[in-house]
Amino acid sequence: MEAYIFDWLQLIVRWAHLITGVAWIGASFYFVWLDNHLEEPPQWKREKGIKGDLWAIHGGGIYEVAKYQMSPEKMPDTLHWFKWEAYTTWLTGMLLLAAVYYFGADAYLIDKRVADLNATQAITIGLAFIIAGWFLYDFICNSKLANNPTLITTILLALLVASSYALTHLFSGRGAYIHIGAIIGTMMVGNVFAVIMPSQRALVKAITEGGSVDPSWGAKAKLRSTHNTYLTLPLLFIMISNHYPMTYSHEYNWLILLAITGITACVRQFFVLRHKNITKPALLIGPIIATLILAALMAPMPSQNTSKNEATDREEKIIGQAIISDREALAIINQRCSSCHSEKASDEVFTVAPAGVILDSAEQVQQWSTRIMARTVNTNDMPFMNKTNMTDSERQAIGHWINSKGKINKHD
Repeated sequence: MEAYIFDWLQLIVRWAHLITGVAWIGASFYFVWLDNHLEEPPQWKREKGIKGDLWAIHGGGIYEVAKYQMSPEKMPDTLHWFKWEAYTTWLTGMLLLAAVYYFGADAYLIDKRVADLNATQAITIGLAFIIAGWFLYDFICNSKLANNPTLITTILLALLVASSYALTHLFSGRGAYIHIGAIIGTMMVGNVFAVIMPSQRALVKAITEGGSVDPSWGAKAKLRSTHNTYLTLPLLFIMISNHYPMTYSHEYNWLILLAITGITACVRQFFVLRHKNITKPALLIGPIIATLILAALMAPMPSQNTSKNEATDREEKIIGQAIISDREALAIINQRCSSCHSEKASDEVFTVAPAGVILDSAEQVQQWSTRIMARTVNTNDMPFMNKTNMTDSERQAIGHWINSKGKINKHD
C-alpha cells in the first residue's frame, strides 16, 4: 500500500510539473515571438511612447498589442505579471527530483559501476552542483563578460561540458542527465526570480512614483530572457531523456548530451530569426544532418562472442551454441529480468512490472523482443542498474536468439 500511495504522489507531482511547465514555456515562447514581430508604430503612437505594435487574430477575435519604449503615460489599474508559471514549474520539478532520485537514490541515482557512493554523498553532490551552478552563472552574467555575447556563451558552454563530464562519472546516466536539467531549470527560474522580476518591479515603481526609469533594468531582464529561450529546448529533451537509454547509457553520454544541446539551440535560433522574417535554412538543415550523423555514430556495434576462457561454465554453454533455445532464453530472462517484469514481481522497488512489460513466457519475451534488444543487448540499461548482474555473454546470447528467432526450434 505504501508503494501504491507513493506512486500516486509521484503521478500528481509529475502531472503538476508538466502542466506548469507547459504554461511557463508557452508564455515564454509567446513573448519572444511577440517581441520579434513588433512593427514600427505610426507617429501618433510613437508620441505616446509606444516602441512597437502588432495586430493578430485568434479565437475568433482581432487583437492589437503594443509595447512601450519605457513607460506608459499612466499605469493601468490591472497589470498582468508572469512569474508563478516559472516558480511552480521549478518547485514541482524539485519535488519530483527528490521523490524519484533522492528518496530512490539507490535505485535511480547511484550506479556502483560508475562511482561507489552512498545515498547521502550522492544527494549532497547533486544539490551542490545545482546550487553552485546558479551562483556561478549569476556571477558571470553580472560581470563585464555579459557585454561580450560570444565570450559569455563560450564560458557557459565550457561549464556545461565540465558539469556533464563530472556528473556522468559520478551518477547513473539518467541521474546525471536529470541533474543537468535541474541545473538548467534552476538557472532559468533564478533569472526570473532574481533578475527579471526585480527589474520589472523597479520599472513599475519608477513609473508609479514618477521617477526616472533606468534602461539597465530592461537590458538585464532582456539578457536573462534571451538565455532562457535558448535553454528551453535542451531542458525539454532532458525531461524526456529517461525514455531513451541509447543516449544516457552510452559510453560517451556526456558528449551526446552536449551535441543534442547544440542541435536544439540551433533549431531555436532558426525560429527566433524566422520571427523577424529572417530565414536561414542552414540553421534547420544543419541540425537535421547533425542528428543523423549522431544517430549513426551512436549505432550499436554487432555483438561479438567472448572467449570461452573468460566465461563461467554456464556462459560457456551459452557461447558454445550458435542459437540458444526458447527454454534457455527464458531461463536467462527469468533469472535476470523477471524479478521486476513479471505478473508477480518480487523486486523491492518495482512491485508492479514497469511500463506493463511482463516476461513470464517465451511468447511474451518475443512480443517485447525489440525493446529487449534496444535496452538489454544494444545498451546496458536493463536490467535496471544491472542489479541482477546480467553478464555480457547472456546479453549476446539473448541478442542472437532475438535476431534468429525465425529459425528457433519451436518444439524445444
